[in-house]
Amino acid sequence: MINQWGIKSAAAVLALALLTSGVSEGQADAAASVSASATASVPVKTTILLDDVELPFDSPPIIVKGVTFVPFRTIGEALGLQKVVWDDKTQTVKAEGTKQGKPVKLSMRIGSGTAVVNGVNVKLPAAPMMRSNRVLIPLSFFSTQFGAQVGWSQATNTVTIKSPQKAIHLRTFYALSSFAERDLVDSANSVAFGWSRIDRDGNFTLEGSEYRVPEPNGDVTPQSLVSDTAAKSIKPYLMVYSLDGQNELTKMMSSETLRANSISGITKAIADYGFGGVVLDFEGLGFQLDKVEQQKLLNTYAKQLKDALPQGTALSLVVHAPNSAYKGYDFKTLASIADDLVLMAYKYNPSGTGPQVPEPNARVNEAIQQALKAGVPKTKLLLGIDLRAETPQSIDDKLGLAKRYQLKGAALWRLGLFRQYSPDMIGAINKSVIKQQ
Repeated sequence: MINQWGIKSAAAVLALALLTSGVSEGQADAAASVSASATASVPVKTTILLDDVELPFDSPPIIVKGVTFVPFRTIGEALGLQKVVWDDKTQTVKAEGTKQGKPVKLSMRIGSGTAVVNGVNVKLPAAPMMRSNRVLIPLSFFSTQFGAQVGWSQATNTVTIKSPQKAIHLRTFYALSSFAERDLVDSANSVAFGWSRIDRDGNFTLEGSEYRVPEPNGDVTPQSLVSDTAAKSIKPYLMVYSLDGQNELTKMMSSETLRANSISGITKAIADYGFGGVVLDFEGLGFQLDKVEQQKLLNTYAKQLKDALPQGTALSLVVHAPNSAYKGYDFKTLASIADDLVLMAYKYNPSGTGPQVPEPNARVNEAIQQALKAGVPKTKLLLGIDLRAETPQSIDDKLGLAKRYQLKGAALWRLGLFRQYSPDMIGAINKSVIKQQ
């Protein structure tokens, strides 16, 4: 398949690009200057949209002699630059990043029209300046050297920035009619096989009407799916699903016997099928029952399971977002126990909303911020994205947020949905992110 989102691309984190609308880097600066005089420094009430989501900034863009200047640190760090350092003595800002997978070091001095990129002098459209103790640089520099696609809307005073393609950890789920899209397994770093659950009686099971081990299809068996995945250095996880709709999850976690039985069943399934990890998709906690007690139950269960897993077996937890109605998740403690957390930053739209109604970007952004503030390291956080809700036009918004906060990656629910609503979805994903090597 030509446009799989796992195919490598020469355009990595800092590849050169401009907006397909044809806005050149010079126009991006000059278009903003219509109302500015040739010599004045003009504060402009401006919005900066990074991947279609507003980027807050503490130093406003300004226009000087027709050139639009924007805050370096705010945008640079959101585009993935590391180690942004200010040297007050030399009036120089330095930063490190990557371009086409190779390290890039750059420095710019206030008042100098030349930047130094990997030891080579690069001419700037205008010299960086200091305003309100913030370094401002020409907007077009983010296109020519950072690989971002930049644009300017004169009508709305809006700076638009599309981040460059980035390699991140990509996880998908093999569950509920995923067989037809099993070819996409190769495009992921990890795959969670949704073949087990906690049933209504609080028992772990690999059978049932939904989450169950599938029947063989010709030469393709459950065991071969898992072994073939592992052979390609793609980590296969067993996903254990439960919804606390009738308190079955609470029942299991509250019972020493049921806890032990479920942990025993999970470890046996790992041995029988050759899974390399476990994903606990325990949903609905902290809605009807006391949230603190629910948090304690989940913390205890996760710790007991982690201790019982074979050495080297990864543990991942799917958690409701902090800004959801479900409060039974102690994010900091769970992150300290698990190898990573999948943040369900979706289902914000009203109940009954049909497919391809994108989740509100502001709510997703808020969920990420709250999870990080709660103590989840960004290197342990995967942004959960429901492909039923997104479109080829909106998917880069969500993936852009994963890149903006430098999260571990994204978890895409699920195989079987990538092509269901639009043949363009895979290509749209591939433009924004690729599989981490």
